[in-house]
Amino acid sequence: MVTARAHCGFEVFASDPAVARWAAAARDAALECAADPDLRRANLRHGETWFIGVDVLPNAPDGSIAGVPLDGAWMQHVPKPDAWHRAQLSIIYPDYPKADPDQSEANHRFRVKRFAAHVDGLLQIGPERRRFLREPHGFIVGLPLNDVAASPLMVWPGSHLIMGDAFRACIAQHADPTTVDLTETYHAARALVFETITPQPVHTAAGQAVLLHRHLLHGVDVWPAGQKAPSEGRMIAYFRPEFSVQSWLSADHPSEEI
Repeated sequence: MVTARAHCGFEVFASDPAVARWAAAARDAALECAADPDLRRANLRHGETWFIGVDVLPNAPDGSIAGVPLDGAWMQHVPKPDAWHRAQLSIIYPDYPKADPDQSEANHRFRVKRFAAHVDGLLQIGPERRRFLREPHGFIVGLPLNDVAASPLMVWPGSHLIMGDAFRACIAQHADPTTVDLTETYHAARALVFETITPQPVHTAAGQAVLLHRHLLHGVDVWPAGQKAPSEGRMIAYFRPEFSVQSWLSADHPSEEI
């Protein structure tokens, strides 16, 4: 069962026993990762309120973890990659986001007021941190590992249409789109989204899945002041398989063939 329509750029799937089994196994592994001193030093950000956890979860190339297969209804809506990368383990802790010592006031304010809104795959390159397409994800799927409701995923419904149109207009005719500086295009399209679309939270629990279009603007809500949670924080595993640049540029929803 899908609880959000595809034209919004995201789909939330109802609880699925197969997803719940994978999430339970992944949660056990996640707790070990989050307690590892070396991983904590490498991954804690924003006053130790966010464990970024890129490529940290020790799943196998077939997506399984601890022998539990990666499965569920959501997998019928996406193309299967040749291999699943190690998933991101994103953990949000109480009082997120605190400011890091080297973080500018403007950057921290954007994280609080705009939920650090971004489109995945556009990396900031060089000392001037210009944005280039370096990771052409086919789709993004989030698999919650526990039931903490604080600091949910935030999405701008329909923003994938604005962002995708802008990207295609800017780079579709270039022989190598990965060499095109997308900074101004990205900022202008994102500003238009902020002006015209109201963000909304996506609340999910272990056993559910949320599927995002690769161009969808999304972020993370702040942790409400005074709200309690278990010491493990709010944990979500994210997969972002990479496909071709041509598929990244296409207007297709992730539920369609890439």
